[in-house]
Amino acid sequence: MLELRGRVLVGPDDERGRAWVIDGRLTFEPPTAAGTQVSLLEGWVLPGLVDAHCHVGLDAHGPVDAATQQRQAETDRDNGALLLRDAGSPADTRWIDDRPDLPRIVRAGRHIARTKRYLRNYADEIEPDELPATMAVQARRGDGWVKLVGDWIDRSVGDLAPCWPAEALVAGIAAAHREGARVTAHCFGEDCLPDLLAAGIDCIEHATGLTDATRAEAARRGVAIVPTLVNINTFPSLAARAEEKFPSYAAHMRELHSSRYANVRYAHDAGVPVFCGTDAGGSLPHGLVAQEVAELRVAGLSDRDALNAACWGARSWLGRPGLTEGESADLVVYPADPRTDVAVLAAPTAIVLRGRSVGGLRGGSS
Repeated sequence: MLELRGRVLVGPDDERGRAWVIDGRLTFEPPTAAGTQVSLLEGWVLPGLVDAHCHVGLDAHGPVDAATQQRQAETDRDNGALLLRDAGSPADTRWIDDRPDLPRIVRAGRHIARTKRYLRNYADEIEPDELPATMAVQARRGDGWVKLVGDWIDRSVGDLAPCWPAEALVAGIAAAHREGARVTAHCFGEDCLPDLLAAGIDCIEHATGLTDATRAEAARRGVAIVPTLVNINTFPSLAARAEEKFPSYAAHMRELHSSRYANVRYAHDAGVPVFCGTDAGGSLPHGLVAQEVAELRVAGLSDRDALNAACWGARSWLGRPGLTEGESADLVVYPADPRTDVAVLAAPTAIVLRGRSVGGLRGGSS
């Protein structure tokens, strides 16, 4: 049995002084059994953090083997991310669900992309007439999410361009919704957003191309964004590699990078829900959740709001419990209050998953 003492943060404004973990589950009722051995954890106790955009089972070249998947999941876990929304992976990671020492994963199936309009070996590449059937298949493959590639470089125009006609998006998103799944989309640029929003998209990944009009529409519809700012920091290097062949694309990517913080701040201020995601697992290493929360803080969110984007708010958005009576004890302990300084997230003092202490607490690595 574990006793949690100090500040048990059930919500951003809801603290308890003590809690217990009995048979892997959290309770706020003091135990009555005498003679039980108790281990004590003290500090600021939070629900396990959320990385709402990562890719377990994927690296820069495509799917990876089970041993690599395990290392990726362990690295996220050891940095406090105990709930992952896997925003597209070609690998089968279902075996992780049977491992009590690895994070819980909410999957979005495999990326769905236009033929030859995305990274090689990542996506199910199709044409628009196939979109409804493919989205239904990926909805059944995932855990309540489907991932579209909304835009990518179009070599014929030399810049970012939408991947799908509006009528295909309407039919595809409706097909996913009939399967009970929400739909999210990779979007770097501006031009794909109006059609996605009109078609009923539920979330936008990256969202660097939001304008005043699409920002207002996203807020009106309750469409969330996951900015992945640690990934957006790679835009200058992408631009440099593309400069010679695609100068318009390179200039566009630099512009999107330069406005990244203002874009997130304006979205948040407009009432668009903002959640934390790192885009780990493609070209980026896993274990970056604390860095992404810090980036949200730089963008202008308060410490409390940036933390909520990776904690209580994110868990509620994904329909997963936090520090709730009788639920699985998935929690992280910190030496100080991250609501007043999110830098604390970089140094957890304990990690408990399914009621057991786990993790090497080793900081971000691949």
